[in-house]
Amino acid sequence: MENKHLENAIIFKAFCDETRLMALSLLQCGEKCACELLEQVNVSQSTLSHHMKILVESGIVTSRKQGKWMYYRINQKGSEKAIALLKSLTSLTTDQSEIDKGCCAWIKNVVPKQTVAVREV
Repeated sequence: MENKHLENAIIFKAFCDETRLMALSLLQCGEKCACELLEQVNVSQSTLSHHMKILVESGIVTSRKQGKWMYYRINQKGSEKAIALLKSLTSLTTDQSEIDKGCCAWIKNVVPKQTVAVREV
């Protein structure tokens, strides 16, 4: 797998679990201590730590340690990157050079060019 695809998979992995989505919802109100998340997410400390590690590795959440507790918050840049990634992966391209060299190149041999008649009203 290319590095680009691996990096993208790490970002999407962050959204593929109910516990992580719940943690993200709680972080929408701002920074939270792991102890606050533990009270509301209803998982063990080690399970929460595992999920938060995945969120931090994705770049969507940042963390900082204060004393014995970890504090988490949504990373605006990471959030913007995830939004841009989803948008780019789900947008159709109109760039002919991308179509000619990319995954869409095969379609030129399968689908004949058609002209569409436009009826004036």
